[in-house]
Amino acid sequence: MATPQRWVQLSVTAESCSTLFGFGCFRRKRVSAVSTSRRRSQMAAAAASSDPPKIIDSHLHVWASPQQAAEKYPYFPGQEPTLPGHVEFLLECMGQAGVDGALIVQPINHKFDHSYVTSVLKKYPSKFFGCCLANPAEDGTGVKQLEELISEDGYRAVRFNPYLWPSGQLMTNEVGKAMFAKAGELGAPVGFMCMKGLDLHLSEIEELCTEFPSTVVLLDHLGFCKPPKNQEEEQLFSKLLNLSRFPQVYVKLSALFRVSRCPYPYEDLSDLVTKVVSSYGANRIMWGSDFPYVVPECGYKEAKEAVWQLLQQAQLSSSESEWIMGRTANQILFNNPSSSS
Repeated sequence: MATPQRWVQLSVTAESCSTLFGFGCFRRKRVSAVSTSRRRSQMAAAAASSDPPKIIDSHLHVWASPQQAAEKYPYFPGQEPTLPGHVEFLLECMGQAGVDGALIVQPINHKFDHSYVTSVLKKYPSKFFGCCLANPAEDGTGVKQLEELISEDGYRAVRFNPYLWPSGQLMTNEVGKAMFAKAGELGAPVGFMCMKGLDLHLSEIEELCTEFPSTVVLLDHLGFCKPPKNQEEEQLFSKLLNLSRFPQVYVKLSALFRVSRCPYPYEDLSDLVTKVVSSYGANRIMWGSDFPYVVPECGYKEAKEAVWQLLQQAQLSSSESEWIMGRTANQILFNNPSSSS
């Protein structure tokens, strides 16, 4: 577990949300051809609603302030945050960036105690939906908790963190499959956080997708695939693209600072974006910031602008860009028919 560190003081003003941390890797690539899947996404975009598109952040976190933690929403021991992540700070940044809504992913700072995020969802029901953190406890209690959070508290997705499974256990164990199946039954996508490498968990994801084809899958942060520098990394990125053969798999174009080898505006990701769009189609890709971690990296507004720039470099149509910046998330998360809210 992380050692508690000094709370980093960050202003909640709009200026703090627009701090830049350098410019580099201004390399531009051209799209050679439009793939079949990309043509499908263009057709889907053409059929979409004519309403003004909403900008939806598909991946961010909030947690209690130190005062709130002391009074009502305690941090999990050893996971005290070093950045401010309270919802008031988030709303300040979203307003300055012109972001309309977001999916809040339960943070590790509160682990399986969802009370703070739930309070935010209830306070702002038209702006936020939640992604709960799957509890892989061997007694199976996580299945019931997952069902309650989705059915009663406004959660629309589930996060599988493979590093929370008991030692020696895989996400394909009995409990993992039960939670994955239940998520599909409830219409809640399952997001995979493969921070230590997609290759370590690829076979588990493929097995779950094959056995439970009705459960939608979200690959966080481009599957943590960086721009390839050698043949091994090229092969891994090809495996990410090959997961598009499962129609239930979607990709989050999120946390660019985690996968880029360059500072803001992360232009070395141009080729990756082009190839992912060609394989999956824009209507299976969604933008995410990874707030609040992104704020000291480049700023919240700048995180959104970096994605826009990459989409322009990839020469995507305006309708394709609209899918990535909001329509995809709105379709599979905000319009989830299984929720009563």
